[in-house]
Amino acid sequence: MEFNVKKLASDAGVFFSRAMQFTEEKLGQAEKTELDAHFENLLARADCTKNWTEKILRQTEVLLQPNPSARVEEFLYEKLDRKVPSRVTNGELLAQYMTEAANDFGPGTPYGKTLIKVGETQRRLGAAEREFIHSASINFLTPLRNFLEGDWRTISKERRILQNRRLDLDACKARLKKAKAAEAKAAAVPDFQETRPRNYVLSASASALWSDEVEKAEHELRLTQTEFDRQAEVTRLLLEGISSTHVNHLRCLHEFVESQTNYYAQCYQFMLDLQKQLGSSKGEIFSGTFVGNADSTSPAAAPSPPAVAAATLPAVPTIPVVPTIVGVPNTVAEGVLNPNEVKPPASGTRKARVLYDYEAADSTELALLADEMITVYSLPGMDPDWLIGERGNQKGKVPVTYLELLS
Repeated sequence: MEFNVKKLASDAGVFFSRAMQFTEEKLGQAEKTELDAHFENLLARADCTKNWTEKILRQTEVLLQPNPSARVEEFLYEKLDRKVPSRVTNGELLAQYMTEAANDFGPGTPYGKTLIKVGETQRRLGAAEREFIHSASINFLTPLRNFLEGDWRTISKERRILQNRRLDLDACKARLKKAKAAEAKAAAVPDFQETRPRNYVLSASASALWSDEVEKAEHELRLTQTEFDRQAEVTRLLLEGISSTHVNHLRCLHEFVESQTNYYAQCYQFMLDLQKQLGSSKGEIFSGTFVGNADSTSPAAAPSPPAVAAATLPAVPTIPVVPTIVGVPNTVAEGVLNPNEVKPPASGTRKARVLYDYEAADSTELALLADEMITVYSLPGMDPDWLIGERGNQKGKVPVTYLELLS
């Protein structure tokens, strides 16, 4: 118990000495031992590595798991040293919903068949995403975490020890400086003016005491200097190991890119296969949709004239079948848009901001660039998924899903 009390008192004294030295340095009242330029560069490089590694780690986690609640759950499981439960990916969940919807609508219907095909592709995409997340977590995230939780903690610990050794060294330098100044003062100004010789004896004794204090301070300075040099060398070796960390992280980064490349290649191939499966039925679906829209928006056709009368009229009987809409050319009502014949309505035009680039499929459509502003309006008889867009002297059909309509 006595030893512990003495140790506690000694530690408290050391802490107080360091605190005084640190405070005086901040106030500019004490000198500070400066590290060499190479050592300072190593410290700055280590801090830079730590900061950017943390940012890259956090953002990669966001990329792999955008849901913050799921990330918190995984973090808690990791800290509790428990296995993270398997979680269904968004693609796999979407595939499940599409399959269930197809069963309700009827797997034999065109919509049901398409839902089944798209759902199967979404399931494969979800499985590929799961594999990519697992590979990226092992090959990229784990090495970054190991550096922050292992090597960097060791470096930080040794840097704190070095900082304490430096404070002890500077405190010893300050004590030696004060002891020498007091010794010189005591030796240069002895008290000869006093009539009693006892005062002179006391003055000589004080000079001897300060000489002993100087020797003691020099001894402590040599010890602290040795400890500081040893700790500086240990810290230097750890800081120089940052170069090896960069090499390791570079290898992990290559593995991450390779995993990401394989993932996107798989996704691209899955979508190509799905596009081929839907290619044959796509034209029929859109054709049926267009005919259905045209039938629903067109007025009832006039009764067909007798066959004999039709034979005597070249093409005139077809004109009354097409509805005539004021301000809208017949080509729009027939489903074929000629941009040169379209005139904007007197009212009803709006401004819209383009969300994504769009490449025109034919001359009736208007190519779009992301973030540009265009004027849009609708015409009677048009597909509700399309609008007429104008940009300067150019005009054409534009898809509504690529636009953000502004008030």
